[in-house]
Amino acid sequence: MKLQDPSLLKTQCYIAGQWQDTQNHTATPKVFAVTNPATGEVLAQVTNGTHCDAEQAVLAADAALRDWRGLTAKERAGYLQKWFALIMENQTDLALLMTSEQGKPIAEAEAEIAYAASFIEWFAEEAKRIYGDIIPTNHDNKRLLTIKQPVGVVTAITPWNFPSAMLTRKVGPALAAGCTIVIKPAAETPLSALALVALAQRAGIPAGVINVIVGEDSAGIGEVLATHPKVRKITFTGSTRVGKILLGLAAQSVKRVSMELGGNAPVLVFADADIEQAVTGVIASKYRNAGQTCICINRVLVHEDIKEQFTQCLLERVKSLLVGLGTEVSVTIGPLITQQAVTRVHALVTDALANGAVALLGGQAMTADKLIGQGLKQQQFYPPTILDNVQPDTALVNEEIFGPVLPLMTFATNQEAISIANATEYGLAAYIYTSDNSNAWRVSEALEYGMVGVNEVGITSEVIPFGGIKESGLGREGSKYGIDEYLETKYICMGLD
Repeated sequence: MKLQDPSLLKTQCYIAGQWQDTQNHTATPKVFAVTNPATGEVLAQVTNGTHCDAEQAVLAADAALRDWRGLTAKERAGYLQKWFALIMENQTDLALLMTSEQGKPIAEAEAEIAYAASFIEWFAEEAKRIYGDIIPTNHDNKRLLTIKQPVGVVTAITPWNFPSAMLTRKVGPALAAGCTIVIKPAAETPLSALALVALAQRAGIPAGVINVIVGEDSAGIGEVLATHPKVRKITFTGSTRVGKILLGLAAQSVKRVSMELGGNAPVLVFADADIEQAVTGVIASKYRNAGQTCICINRVLVHEDIKEQFTQCLLERVKSLLVGLGTEVSVTIGPLITQQAVTRVHALVTDALANGAVALLGGQAMTADKLIGQGLKQQQFYPPTILDNVQPDTALVNEEIFGPVLPLMTFATNQEAISIANATEYGLAAYIYTSDNSNAWRVSEALEYGMVGVNEVGITSEVIPFGGIKESGLGREGSKYGIDEYLETKYICMGLD
């Protein structure tokens, strides 16, 4: 991994404007290894922060809060614009860091850096559009109004699958609103987060406004971030299981929360759909980041009248996908994040096959001759897989797969498709392919999901409200709604003489 700017490879916690090693005095190792999931190469030894460092970071954020929120919106926006420009100037290095520690193909990593930067730019603009209201009075000697103020110290826990975009989607609105923040990136992918924060420091963002704790003790650090009395809000992207734990901890002191949790996205392909368009969308969604995304298609529900034609087209296209090292430009699918992830995905496939499913493609361990690149850990990869005749009660259908496996199911009527799609505790994203606008409207309204794509799977950007319902989360990220998650509305009643 050769960066154009080697100074972007940071390996320490960032607290109160200083890069520092852990303050713990226990037997816990002082550093931990960050490895390339495709090759097993050790990329860096990173400071193994603990709850002690998390405490220090929260206090640093609290100390910086008064001055940061006291700046004008235009002044905060200026810092964010400088940070945005630096991210885009260093897009190539940031993408290489991400591919090295996370595994996704380099083209996907470059796109994620641009996506990450877009949140900083967007919220720099939104900082100047935080409006209050004048309320028509209920009495002639009173004037009623509202203002919006920053929540306070925010803590953020970000995932490994989108280590840059999920960070900026939280930090951007927090800083724009006048909050300070402590970030805990995933231990699998801390280098991306640290590089972004190095650029924030370079942009002149004052000490203590952004703090980062890296470490393997996710439970211990997470408890501090969710319970510390100086923290007023926690934002988390990750599994529903962990989200529920954090919600319980935050409830003890009634903190504000934003939760972007698991998904089980269906795609409904109706009989009048453009099959080529639908197949293109399914592949783009399902196999991006090796299926390790919360909004990627988890289940294909295709109308029985076009099932054969759709399946044949899908198979032909998926067979051309190449698996291997993310820095190889021809590769479209990289490794899974850990060997345990591969084992879990294969267990889901094995269970589905044991319950009547049929493997049309893949479903077996990856062989070395099918991989692109040198020095690869064969056991870290899983082939693009398509299973037919998958039963609705199997784990593959009801759990978030987080791998390049696509289960096929059929339906006969619209109501049957909607019922199958809604038969889950998740409600993040869903997709529809149909040429009937009336059908698109009615089905979109009937689906119990926070986001619906109609003849389109590229539904995310900085301008849209990203989030789910049911057990997929609370709150929205991005768009004009995203900054409200970091603001409190204060009502003021002014009595007149």
